[in-house]
Amino acid sequence: MKTNDNLFDNILFSVRINIVGYLKCIIAAIVIGFAIGLSPTVRKMFSHQVDALRFVPITALMGIFIAISGLTITTKINFLAFGIWVYLVPVVVQRIDEVNPTHLQMMKTLGASFWQTVRYVTWRSVLSRLSDDIRILVGISWTYIIVAELAGIQGGLGSLIFLGERQSNVGKVYGVIFIIVAIGIIQDTIFKLIDRLLFKFKYQ
Repeated sequence: MKTNDNLFDNILFSVRINIVGYLKCIIAAIVIGFAIGLSPTVRKMFSHQVDALRFVPITALMGIFIAISGLTITTKINFLAFGIWVYLVPVVVQRIDEVNPTHLQMMKTLGASFWQTVRYVTWRSVLSRLSDDIRILVGISWTYIIVAELAGIQGGLGSLIFLGERQSNVGKVYGVIFIIVAIGIIQDTIFKLIDRLLFKFKYQ
């Protein structure tokens, strides 16, 4: 059991698994979300199951992830990714459904193929709106990261909170919570800057 109290090391640990987990989640959610959103067959087969996953108590699944792949950092990253994935996939599907039908009809009139329409209309429309959803959902990952880091205590801000509670060190607990909030605000700012760079038309 690792009980490293170095604040900087633990911040890096938490930020690293948070970012990697979030990136894995985004990639997986976009792939599955587009498959469900664009294919009536896939939607009919899996949309209800994916929607139902939102009601699963995610925090209770950490033990299952450990049983499947062991108590590793990768397990924690996958747990974080899954915790956001169940919420992000339905959002991707919703954003696909919200694509302006006028734009789709225009592409059809111009003789564009299905994949050309997806590339030039659906993809751009969904990503420009999904960026805000991704930014908002990043806060949930910091909730789940506490659960993930308590398993095995391999480091991270979640483990510092746990150790602070065991030591009845209220100041330490509140200090770490403040740091998590500060990191969240910084992440939110970075997301907004990236959004402005990638989707300038939204701010014109």
